[in-house]
Amino acid sequence: MAVQMIAGFPSTSGDDFQLNTITLLKNADATYPEVEIVDRNLDGSMFRYTYKEAYTRVKKLANALKRMGVKPGDRVGVIEFNTHRFFELYFAISGIGAVLVQINPRISNHDRAYVINHSGVSFLFVNEFMVSLVEPYAQELKQVKKYVVISERPFEDVSTALTPRAGFEEILGAESHEYDWEMIDETSAFSACYTSGTTGLPKGVFYSHRAIYLHTMTAAVNLKISSRDVVMQTVPMFHCHGWGFFFAAAMVGAKLVFPGLYTAETTNVLVDMMVAEKVTVNCGAPAIFLPMLEYIKTLPKRPDFTGLRMASGATEPSITLMKGFWEFGRVEIIHAYGATETAPFVTANLRKPSLDNLSSEEQWELKKKQGLPVSGLDFRVVDSKGEEVPHDGSTVGELLVRGPWITTSYYNDERTKDSFVDGYWKSGDGGTIDENGFFKIADRFKDLIKSGGEWISSIDLENAIMGHPDVLEASVVGIEHPKWEERPLALVVLRNKESEGEALKKGIYELLAKRFARWQFPDDIVFVEEIPKTSVGKFSKKEIRASYKDFYTGSTNK
Repeated sequence: MAVQMIAGFPSTSGDDFQLNTITLLKNADATYPEVEIVDRNLDGSMFRYTYKEAYTRVKKLANALKRMGVKPGDRVGVIEFNTHRFFELYFAISGIGAVLVQINPRISNHDRAYVINHSGVSFLFVNEFMVSLVEPYAQELKQVKKYVVISERPFEDVSTALTPRAGFEEILGAESHEYDWEMIDETSAFSACYTSGTTGLPKGVFYSHRAIYLHTMTAAVNLKISSRDVVMQTVPMFHCHGWGFFFAAAMVGAKLVFPGLYTAETTNVLVDMMVAEKVTVNCGAPAIFLPMLEYIKTLPKRPDFTGLRMASGATEPSITLMKGFWEFGRVEIIHAYGATETAPFVTANLRKPSLDNLSSEEQWELKKKQGLPVSGLDFRVVDSKGEEVPHDGSTVGELLVRGPWITTSYYNDERTKDSFVDGYWKSGDGGTIDENGFFKIADRFKDLIKSGGEWISSIDLENAIMGHPDVLEASVVGIEHPKWEERPLALVVLRNKESEGEALKKGIYELLAKRFARWQFPDDIVFVEEIPKTSVGKFSKKEIRASYKDFYTGSTNK
């Protein structure tokens, strides 16, 4: 259903005044110049400055970029941790009309080289500890004119084979701290992000200034971010601009906290910073939140996180995870849904006063859902004929979405024709809408398990299994079966390996019996040390299916 455009009576509004990213930081400098930005250095010490000082450096960086030869429309790649320098690059690069290409350091060298070449990167900023991710294929990067190494050390102390090269702090050098910002056509790209390439090569999405500006406003409204908040930027800034939380912080003048380098094994640094800096807004995935919760439970002094809101994406958070954080000051995990193609906010699980009469357990079950569509989007769940499914909470259809921050094509990619219809992005996610408007993903269509002609949701099984006190993580996939087409197989990581055994399996099955029919149970449960994940923290079900493909037919892994 194509959109019909009509013209009404002309307005007197300043519609020629463009929505530009640099406006967010200019306003922060003018209105909240004293508000602090905190960054964790690699040695664990803290770097602190203000919005005013950040804006001064961004103006110097803009001058340096122009001196290097960066022009409007040029693509500038960045490989960096969550730092104040990455923050500065977002504003300076987009502020002069160029495009910041977010480059994922966790994907393969082959895919990373593809992203750099396909997007047309001509200048590449890279943290000194990640130059080794570029050096092996640098000779393939024919369009790159210059490398700029980001380092906390003097440039002469950095060793790299990349050439020609310069140092980040050195190019700022004696540049002027004055810059006369041009107004940029708001439909121009400010940044680009590529899908993680779980199926085929990564696909490029170029976001406009207008898209991220409107998206930023939406994020601030839905998370209720204000100048009284302290925002920690946990989501990697190389993935969908870290969901744009640092833009929202600048928009409202909230204190910003950058954790620098951290891993799933060192989430203690996140918790320690949250306590020390009194963080009130965070964002991340269950793959990060879960080890954070495990660390919090070991602390000798119980932290008080009263007022903390944590936006959770990537995968559905379990009730166990949400209840676990709730115990530390009524911390609210706000389940949200989106994708690279959607910038990414599509839904947020916000409380509706009209449902206050639900029981406590019903409220917790409701919080597992992906939530309510955010204002400004056209949101449809349709059947195979393209008709909207009833809002009964049980009929599954595919989510289609369009709107001002939803992409309408992939950059220079023939896969566009299979992924969009009438301006809608076809998500590939199967879900339901209930009578109250809440969207719930049943599964990626490719991850739904078809057994004996019936569908089984792997997500619902996973979260039920993670409700067992001995289970740390669980992933469920459909494996080929000689009789039933597919049958579920569960991979489980335990909190304590000593609890492994048939008695534990029996306990898990007894837990599942409270919510599922017996035919929906996994045929087997495999205890593993680790479940493979994608570069953005989701369970890598493609990898699991490949490893266990013969489990029920030939059982090489059984």
